[in-house]
This record gives sequence, structure tokens and C-alpha cells, in this order.
Amino acid sequence: MANIGFISLGCAKNQVDCERMMYRVQEAGHTVKPDIVGCDVVVINTCGFIDSANAEAIDHILQAAALKAQGLVGKILVTGCMSQRYQGDILKEMPEVDGIMGTGSYTEIVPAIEALLDERQVEDFGSIDAPEQETGRVMTTPEHYAFLKIAEGCDNRCSYCIIPYLRGRYRSRQMDDVLYEARLLAASGVKELIVVAQDTSRYGTDLPGRKRLLPELLRELCKIEELKWIRVHYVYPDEIDDDFIEVMATEPKIVKYLDIPIQHCNSKILKLMNRRGDGDFLRELFAKLRSRIPGLVIRTSLITGLPGEGEEEFQELCDFLREQRLERVGAFAFSPQEGTPAFEMEYPDNETAQKRAELIEMLQSRIMDDYNAAMMGKTLDVLVDGYDEELEQFYGRTYADSPDIDGRVWLASQEPIREGDFVKVRIDGCVDGDLSGYVLEEDEV
Repeated sequence: MANIGFISLGCAKNQVDCERMMYRVQEAGHTVKPDIVGCDVVVINTCGFIDSANAEAIDHILQAAALKAQGLVGKILVTGCMSQRYQGDILKEMPEVDGIMGTGSYTEIVPAIEALLDERQVEDFGSIDAPEQETGRVMTTPEHYAFLKIAEGCDNRCSYCIIPYLRGRYRSRQMDDVLYEARLLAASGVKELIVVAQDTSRYGTDLPGRKRLLPELLRELCKIEELKWIRVHYVYPDEIDDDFIEVMATEPKIVKYLDIPIQHCNSKILKLMNRRGDGDFLRELFAKLRSRIPGLVIRTSLITGLPGEGEEEFQELCDFLREQRLERVGAFAFSPQEGTPAFEMEYPDNETAQKRAELIEMLQSRIMDDYNAAMMGKTLDVLVDGYDEELEQFYGRTYADSPDIDGRVWLASQEPIREGDFVKVRIDGCVDGDLSGYVLEEDEV
């Protein structure tokens, strides 16, 4: 039996894939090690969504290759989106790599590792449209929260996006399987469940009956007693209906936080992106959501420098943000991806796209300052995420903060608190954009 190390890059969905591979490896009798040094095989599960993700993956491969040259690791196996995308190039351009596997071959991780241990090269690219196969997971998040992946692939075919070519068509998991996994996670100590897919809002539309099942799934998840928070990511605006809004508004376990990737607001650019709806539709949707879900925090992602975006279209985007005052915004410069329709379109230069992304971030920072100022003096529920050894201080998150992408709340407490605790916190300050406060004792609540 061998020692196997894993490095997972990219999104939460990729992290779940890696956790499933780790489970299969462990189930086969191998040992999954937390550190790659000393491992017989290092598995690097890559992201390949944009150029910066590819660069990060290459850096990790080269770092592992340097350890290999020193005799500190054995074989290197590259999996995931970058491997799927550049399957003809990786082994040729990076001779340090001993094997590659695509996104349709995660279930074959054990045979691949054993082939490498037997000194055989691995190139395995199964169907990216194959149904999801159920298996267990080795959790890599803290014990109190976990990602619940409900579907694989995407049918949206946005003109700038490579994901459908790497992950295949949309495939929902059976609801019974999703609920079974959620109950296991809750029984293991998970208190916050974060529902993810490339597009959670289409869950069920590919199953018999072809109806949106996300509202029904959320209602069932709320029945799991041990769960305290349920968070929903990647809900596409054109798929939000009254049934979904009603569940969000009435189920107390579902945190009033929605990740709605809009990418832009200009009608011309949205059409060029092959996105449904326009700026007026988005305004009406956000107004409807806020009126029916009090306290709702909206997160979105935007792309600057898209084909067709001139100064007029960019200023419209800035005006939209000033008007809507979305609480959480991530801005990214357009990264043209060969093989997508947008790659063939005329687009602003990269410097312009990057500058516009920076301007969006500056604008949004002022909106966030106002949001944080409005939190002063409020008492909020905070989930304790961990302890910073250097600052000697605990930190956590409110319902308005998703792990790793949003902010923290720095905590002061006279009583002992632990990672995974829910505490009442009186907000009294802000440090570098993160809120701070003190934990209330029971007689202060």
C-alpha cells in the first residue's frame, strides 16, 4: 500500500471531486497524507477555467516536480479541468508528469495510481457526459461546514465560458442520493451546508419530469435537524421563480444570501455573452428579491473587458452597481479562452480589461464600507471558523459571508469559544474591511 498526497485547486466543486477521489484511494487501502512530501504519488487536481487558473496549476506541478527531482515525492498525476483541456500537451511539455486524467475519469483514480506505482504511464479520459457515480468523501473543510454538490456540467453555453467543454452536459444527482449524503454530513458534525453546482437553479431539469427541483430539495434539507445554516450558490437569474423565492423567504435555516452570477448588465453585452435577460430584468429581479426576502445579501461576479464593452457599456455597469449597491461583488478581467465563441470576437486589450476590473473593485469597496458602517452596534449570529495564532484571536462569519470568498468577523470573548460554535456578537469595529465585535454572554443577549 502507498502514501498518496492530494492538492486541489480552483472552485468548491473541484474540491468535492478531490474529496471523492481521496475516499476511493483510502477505501482501496492506500494512505492519504496531509503533506505531499514523502508521498509515493502526488495527485494535483487542477482548474482550467481561465489563464490565471492554468498558471496556478502549472506552478504547483513545477513545485511537485522540484520535490520529485530531490527524491522527496514519487510519481505526479495531474487530474481535473486543465488536464481535460490540454490532454495532448501536458505529458509532452512537462516530462516530469507521469500521468494525466480528465474530468470524466475521477472514478478510475485507484487503477491510475496503481498503474503509476507499477511504472506504467497513465492517460485516462472518460466521457465527460457520464452520469455521476455515488461515493463517499474524505472531508477537507473544517468539521462544521461542507459543500454539497448537487449536479455536474452545464448547458448554459455562455460565449466566454470553457466549462461545458470540460465538464459536459448538465447532470443532476438523484435527490435521494443528495439527501443521503447531506444526512451523513450532518451526522458527522456539519452545521452549515453550502449547496453548489455549475448552476444550482437548473437542478432537476434534466431528470424525468424536467422540472426545477431546487425548492423541493431545499425544503427537504431544512428537515435535517443537525443543520443550522443552508447556503445556496450559483443561482442563475433567469431561473429564479416564485417557488424558489418563497423557500428562501420562509425557511429559517436557509441563510438570506444568494450568489447570483450576472457577469454584466448591458443588454448588448449580455446578448453577446449568450446570457438571457437584460439590465431591466436584473433590476426588477433584485427589487423583487429584496422586497420578499428581508435582509437579503446578494453576491455576484462580473467580467470587465468583454467583447463589445466600450466606455459607454462599462459606465453603465458602474452606474448599475452604484444604484443596486450589491453587498458582495467579485470583478474579473476578461480572459479569452480558445475554443469559445468569444475568443473569435473583438475585445478590448488586457490592460484595459484589468484597469476596469480594478475600478469596479474600488467602487465596490466604498459600497462595502457603507455596508460595514451600517452593521455597527448590531448583534449578529456568527459561526466560529477558527483561531489566528499570530493575532491570538478567534474569527468567524455571519450569514452574509461565505467561506473563503467573503469577509470575516474578528471576535473578542471573555468566555471560552470553540471552532464550530454559534455565538451572538455585538459588532463594534471594522479592520481592513472585516468586521470585529465581542461575544455576548447569555445575560447580555
